[in-house]
Amino acid sequence: MFDVGFWELVMIGVVALVVVGPEHLPRMARVAGLWLGRARRVLGSVKAEIDRELKADELREILRKQAESNPLETILEESRGTVPRSVGGAATASTDAIVPAAKVASSPDLAPSRPAAPGPGPSVADPHS
Repeated sequence: MFDVGFWELVMIGVVALVVVGPEHLPRMARVAGLWLGRARRVLGSVKAEIDRELKADELREILRKQAESNPLETILEESRGTVPRSVGGAATASTDAIVPAAKVASSPDLAPSRPAAPGPGPSVADPHS
């Protein structure tokens, strides 16, 4: 904001020393520091309040746009009506086809009782055939 360098501060100090005098200069510097601190705190709080208001306005705008485009209740109602019919029927049909295959593979009664014969076909010397 202000570009105040070292030499500018020295000039301000010399002018203040000449105008105010050496007796009142420390008290005046302390009062000026207090006023400057108060001004910075007020400026910081105003800036924080403005930022909060801007964020609240942005949030209100986002919520308004969302409510206008497609409300959440409409999405939920549409999904309740379509999900049980389309996905529910397909899920039961696919699980019906999978369950018997899983039962066959895990059932000890239906599993092959002997290992497969080596080679292309059954062996002639196999007593079980």
